[in-house]
Amino acid sequence: MTAAKAFFDARDLLLRHRTDYDRAYREFAWPALDEFNWALDYFDVIARDNHNPALWIVDDPASDGLRLSYAQMSERSARMANFLRDAGVGRGDHVLLMLPNRVELWDVMLAAMKLGAIVLPATTQLSADDVRDRVQIGGAKFVVVDSAELAKFDTLDVPLTRFSVGAPRDGWIDLAAAAQASPQFTPDGVTRATDTLLLYFTSGTTSKPKLVEHTHQSYPVGHLSTMYWIGLQPNDIHWNISSPGWAKHAWSCFFAPWNAQACVFVFNFARFVPKDTLNVLARFNVTTLCAPPTVWRMLVQEHLADYPVKLREIVGAGEPLNPEIIERVKHAWGITIRDGFGQTETTCQIGNSPGQPVVAGSMGRPLPGYRIELVDADDQPVTEGEIALPLNERPLGLMTGYANNANATAQAMRNGFYRTSDVALRRDDGYYVYVGRADDVFKSSDYRLSPFELESVLIEHEAIGEAAVVPSADALRLSVPKAFVTVRQGYEAGPELARAVFAFSREKLAPYKRIRRLQFSELPKTISGKIRRVELRRREMEREAEPARLPGEYWEEDFPELR
Repeated sequence: MTAAKAFFDARDLLLRHRTDYDRAYREFAWPALDEFNWALDYFDVIARDNHNPALWIVDDPASDGLRLSYAQMSERSARMANFLRDAGVGRGDHVLLMLPNRVELWDVMLAAMKLGAIVLPATTQLSADDVRDRVQIGGAKFVVVDSAELAKFDTLDVPLTRFSVGAPRDGWIDLAAAAQASPQFTPDGVTRATDTLLLYFTSGTTSKPKLVEHTHQSYPVGHLSTMYWIGLQPNDIHWNISSPGWAKHAWSCFFAPWNAQACVFVFNFARFVPKDTLNVLARFNVTTLCAPPTVWRMLVQEHLADYPVKLREIVGAGEPLNPEIIERVKHAWGITIRDGFGQTETTCQIGNSPGQPVVAGSMGRPLPGYRIELVDADDQPVTEGEIALPLNERPLGLMTGYANNANATAQAMRNGFYRTSDVALRRDDGYYVYVGRADDVFKSSDYRLSPFELESVLIEHEAIGEAAVVPSADALRLSVPKAFVTVRQGYEAGPELARAVFAFSREKLAPYKRIRRLQFSELPKTISGKIRRVELRRREMEREAEPARLPGEYWEEDFPELR
């Protein structure tokens, strides 16, 4: 059996049993691959004479946007591969890719795969200092950059071949010239499935970003699990609201939908406006949608029932979804947002798959190809512990390791497990409930508290937009839960709202879980939008005894009438 056939067989099994979780999980096996290049052996094969849409980019919702077929994307990427090769890009070369959602991003990704080059995706939100770090740490020899971002590279004094997309500039090669290259591409050799393809920087929620190494099999083939979780089918119109440069973009704007032969849909907005997003969903007949919790929290503030969407499957990822959000969407559209769990280091590991009962508050069950263990600090099995992947049944979607950081790799993959640093609880029915990052869970009066659980309750309050809970030092209890919260439009932060939130906490939470301190504040976030609880914890640890209250801060004892 050829590698390509093994891949097709594995994919087709998941498509056949899209709603039969038990059978899919039991029968699925990762394909055994030796020589395999997803762009050549899969994408170009399904693209031959295929005029179904592969990529649809809309900049103005009043227009029809740019729609390109599989056949067109195959030809464009062949021209791009020839053009880049003529400019010196070869097998194993590191290419920093810093583009927004424009067609050249997909052209270069496919072309780099065909060439055997290694891509370092980077968000356009990076500063000049960030760019310098990524170029140096990632060992980039080539950069492909949007013309609006070129100034960030002006102070770099490392030798680079520079390609620009958009307005031409001296010293930069205009990528538009790729359209004149030959549409016939011949690879210069074979690609091993284990050859490096991608180097992704982690989002850095708890530490400085690390460089995650993925191969020609771990992401292209590994994302069969993500395809299954989303519930994608051929000819779906799939919109994943995600910025380029982060792993989630590759998850659901590239590999998962194209593994299913669906159409990748993109709407480019200068600023996120919930009403515009909802109108686009309805106008362009999007069938499957993936959005992070931040987006869902903004969408549910609109009257969703007013929008005649054609959605069949909707999912959330990036951070766990709060049950309150899921219920609001279900009430309006009759569709349940299905949660999923994965990392930059992996594809989707755990998820609520289509057609299966969704347990409130659960992120689902292990996805086909993934065996999940929960372990304690001594690597012993427990019902609540760190999510770990046994390396004796290594899933194809797991990274090779952290590039240039053997110590970090050894720490993550110790004692026969890949340790995710995320804590979960396994229910008796096999569903997993997310507890939090291992570093986020804390003790109060000897009770272990999950910030995520407390935050889920807090955002049920009508005035709370977002919340982050961290431990705050307390002489009696060692630490107590403190919530940093942002206030929704139309509400005013102050003592009256603080009193209402404390009363709400007393009503909804067991006494040992109650929020004892509250601060109205903007929440620090990573560039990718994830809340940095580590920064809030540090603020609390380092705060001085005086003043007793910070601006916008209230303690439960400030309101004796609540006792």
